[in-house]
Amino acid sequence: MNALLLLDLDDTLLKNNIDEFLPDYLDAFSRFVGERIDPQKFVTSLMAGTQAMLQNRQPDCTLKEAFDAVFFPLVGAKPDEFQAIADRFYQEVFPGLRSLTQPIPQAQELVKEAIQRNYRLAITTNPLFPRAAVLQRLKWANLPAEQYPFELISSYETFHFTKPDPAYFAEVLGRLGWSAGPVVVIGDDFQRDIAPARKLGLSAYWVDSQPSENPTDMLRNGGGALEHALDWIDSNPVDNLLPDFSLPEACVAILRSTPAVLDGLTRGLLETDWKWRPEEGEWSVTEIICHLRDVDEEVNLPRLKTVIETANPFIAGQDTDPWAESRQYYLQDGKQAFIDFMAARQKAVALLEALAPADWERPARHAIFGPTTLQELVKIQAAHDRLHQQQVLKLISQLPDCSLS
Repeated sequence: MNALLLLDLDDTLLKNNIDEFLPDYLDAFSRFVGERIDPQKFVTSLMAGTQAMLQNRQPDCTLKEAFDAVFFPLVGAKPDEFQAIADRFYQEVFPGLRSLTQPIPQAQELVKEAIQRNYRLAITTNPLFPRAAVLQRLKWANLPAEQYPFELISSYETFHFTKPDPAYFAEVLGRLGWSAGPVVVIGDDFQRDIAPARKLGLSAYWVDSQPSENPTDMLRNGGGALEHALDWIDSNPVDNLLPDFSLPEACVAILRSTPAVLDGLTRGLLETDWKWRPEEGEWSVTEIICHLRDVDEEVNLPRLKTVIETANPFIAGQDTDPWAESRQYYLQDGKQAFIDFMAARQKAVALLEALAPADWERPARHAIFGPTTLQELVKIQAAHDRLHQQQVLKLISQLPDCSLS
């Protein structure tokens, strides 16, 4: 079984009480920058920037960019100068906070056993910290990234959403290529780990730092001590651990995350990379994004409005693949196509997020599928998104001198 484990970090792999850690972290950081920035202003600005990250819903804006847009005007520092100071803090001072944390022996055992089983592993800590801070905390957990094959480590430089937004986990899966096998989230925080994972349709194991008096019941319900997580996986049929992306919340999370995934994958591409084709007849990144743009603008968005506003409408089928050649996608501007796709997608998501639960059952008659519902049509749209995210990821991985992070 080629399972993918999405592992929370703090109080899952590393004992780190945030209520105790955060005050010392803020005190150490504010004192370190005290010669350049008033400590009180620094803390207030940092917390305001953090709030901006938690509220970010702009799929082409990383969490770092959301933080910077609020933090720097408030604190009155130049970004380049502050970044140099922050880099020194994480190199010289942040490691001293290790004494506030404790490694969890069972965490290292779980990771080693998962590796022996050939499971895929990702660190899905809430991406509110720089990568340097996350890597330090992995070392404190005795799980240094250079020694363990974590395929992804989320941090504020590269992610667009935070927990408990289900779109965060959708962004994780998109960056990993939407694994076809079982996916299990393992975390200690029900509201930030377990609930959003289940909303996306993922299996989740709730780590209880104070195990119940009845561990059998906890295991049955998907929770218990960390050392029993793999036992719980073993106790479930494989089909029970496969993602189910059919529910409305899952579909909307996927649709919201697609522009963020594409933004993360295409940042840093050269102009020639946007146009590169692995073989004649295959689409480039530009052509894929032009396809997504036109399908959203001319098919998906009008279709959603029709089903929402009309009683049991007839929906015509459309073959959109030939548009790539007839509309000469290859010659278009891929970056502008992405901007236009994102705008159309945000309109579609706004429509769906405004629906009442009963609206998802609104009927329609599709020329190909026959009788259907709004939920079924959106589920198909989300599956179409996943397919093209995989296509872009594969394409970029084949680029000459490619180094995906």
